[in-house]
Amino acid sequence: MALLARTVTTFTTLTLITILIAPGVRADDVSPTITVGTQEVGLTAGYMFSHRLTELHTTKQHGPALMPSWMMTLTDPIGESWYRGQVSIGAEMVYLQFREPILTHGVGFTPRIKYTFVALGRLRPYAEFTGGPFWTDLGGNIDEQANEFNFVLTGGVGVSWFLTPQLAANAGYRFHHISNAGTAFPNLGLNASLPFGGFSFYF
Repeated sequence: MALLARTVTTFTTLTLITILIAPGVRADDVSPTITVGTQEVGLTAGYMFSHRLTELHTTKQHGPALMPSWMMTLTDPIGESWYRGQVSIGAEMVYLQFREPILTHGVGFTPRIKYTFVALGRLRPYAEFTGGPFWTDLGGNIDEQANEFNFVLTGGVGVSWFLTPQLAANAGYRFHHISNAGTAFPNLGLNASLPFGGFSFYF
């Protein structure tokens, strides 16, 4: 729906504006202290762009995405060099809207694991992976996927910029793969890029 697309665009714009108008404080003042047990609640929004990897992939699935999440830090910083970082795990819900060939929707729930690099203070790059069950009424309406129950796998990278010790703005990229793990045929899979932006609150 056009309203959802406008909402995602507005949310992403607000993320960028927040970074630009954040109060000018010394880096030491906002460098977070994240320890074992620290929790993170986040909201991320983005837009999918399809990848048709073979001649058999004909569907141009694209549309907005919303991804609320919760995570908990499992480790103190590991390592002593540029790769020094922390591991966190949690869960994420994902809502996707597909706009072609017909307007359809998808909802999933995925465990999530993230490794955050901490050597740069308030600027914290990270790598993440999610995977879990996914339902979409796009399945059965396209040549690539036969049924509505599927699985979604994502891998991505991003960066968090801490505006305060508890609040960070996030931006990054994910690669999305949707398939039914061979439970029905055809099962060519749907692949897409998902640039995203969002916020995280730590407590």
